Amino acid sequence: MDLADLKRDVALANRIIERCGLANVFGHASARIPGTDTFLLPTRRSPGFADVNALIVVDCDGHVRSGDGAPNSELWIHARIYAARPEIGGIVHAHPHACICISQIGAPFRIVHNQGGAFASGVAAFDEIGLIRTRELGDRLARTLGGSTAVIMRGHGITTAAPDVRTATVAACFLEESAHLQLQMLGAAGGDSTSIRAYSREEADRVSDQLSDPIVVRAWEYYAAVAEARPIGG
Repeated sequence: MDLADLKRDVALANRIIERCGLANVFGHASARIPGTDTFLLPTRRSPGFADVNALIVVDCDGHVRSGDGAPNSELWIHARIYAARPEIGGIVHAHPHACICISQIGAPFRIVHNQGGAFASGVAAFDEIGLIRTRELGDRLARTLGGSTAVIMRGHGITTAAPDVRTATVAACFLEESAHLQLQMLGAAGGDSTSIRAYSREEADRVSDQLSDPIVVRAWEYYAAVAEARPIGG
C-alpha cells in the first residue's frame, strides 16, 4: 500500500469509529508508515472530521515530524505501542459505551458470540484512571496490552492494535459489539452473570479467525459504507 492509500485508510478509520458509535468528540486511529518509527495521526479534532489532507506524522518519541496542526494529547497511546511492538501497523483508541460499562461494573470481558472469537487469547484490562498524556503512561499501557489485540481501559475506553489500521478498526467494532451483547445478556439474566453461556476457551478457539483477511475485508467494506452514508453524529 502506498502512502496515499494509507492516508485514505487512516482518515476513513477515524470516520468509521465516529459514525459507528465508538467515539464522538474524542478518539483517534493511526497507522504506522511502513518501515519507519513514524505514524499517521489526525489533528486534534473529533475523529468524525478526519480528512486525508489533514494528517500529521508523529514519531515514537512523540515528536511531530511533519504536517500542520496539533496532535491529540493522547498521542502517547500510539507512540509507545508502536515502539513496543514493531509488528503493529495500526492502532485505534475509542470510547465505546458498552466496553466502558463492563469496565465499571467489574465484569471481565467474556466471549459471547462468534465475532468475540477475535479475542480468544484474552483482552487486557488497564485500571488506571485518567488520560494517557505522558510517555510513562503510554509505556504502562503498552506493557498492559502486552501481545494482545485489545485492552479495555477502566472508565475510559479501548485501544486495539493490529498489523494494519483496517484490522485494528474492525477489532474495535467487534470488541464493542461483543461487550454490548454481554450487557444485554446480563440484563436479560437479571444481573446473574453465571447464567451467561460464555464460550469456553475451546469454543472460542474454534472461531478465533475472526480477524483473518477475508473477514476483515468484508467487515471493512461494510463499516466504510456506513461511514460514507451516515452524517457526523448520525
